[in-house]
Amino acid sequence: MSILQKISEIEAEMARTQKNKATAHHLGLLKARLAKLRRELITPKGGGGGGPGEGFDVAKTGDARIGFVGFPSVGKSTLLSNLAGVYSEVAAYEFTTLTTVPGVIRYKGAKIQLLDLPGIIEGAKDGKGRGRQVIAVARTCNLILIVLDVLKPLAHKKIIENEVEGFGIRLNKQPPNIGFRKKDKGGINLTSTVSEKN
Repeated sequence: MSILQKISEIEAEMARTQKNKATAHHLGLLKARLAKLRRELITPKGGGGGGPGEGFDVAKTGDARIGFVGFPSVGKSTLLSNLAGVYSEVAAYEFTTLTTVPGVIRYKGAKIQLLDLPGIIEGAKDGKGRGRQVIAVARTCNLILIVLDVLKPLAHKKIIENEVEGFGIRLNKQPPNIGFRKKDKGGINLTSTVSEKN
């Protein structure tokens, strides 16, 4: 049974049920189920530990992790296929890659994991187009490679940087100056300094 059918069934049952003290609890449960189904309709399940292929993140392997971030259909999957020899589906329509596709390359003895992330769009940091899940995986990367469309490089770069930085990822900036010192009575005291120009 689809989500829309479940929603219409619950709405029909709510319409049939009389409203009084005896049925108040039952109506409350129906409203809660209805709200849950409507949320699933807007944002599908699968951000966490769902079934196979539903999640975005993959197990971290190797010495470093590089994530390919960019708009749909800019060549992220082609780049991964050419660099790592891993098949990542390529097609003439947008959002061909729906989950993270991993690949591994070796460079000067280091094992580097490459991640082909699904394309993000403007508004990704606000959850548009499952952008939050994609940016959350990008946050686990040691390096983010922004892949751009050759016809609109500057406009796309600005939008991607805005989306990624809006999610708390600092691009091309020095890490904060973090220091610690041991306290006299045990424990440590952490201090951090982040300058505005970073």
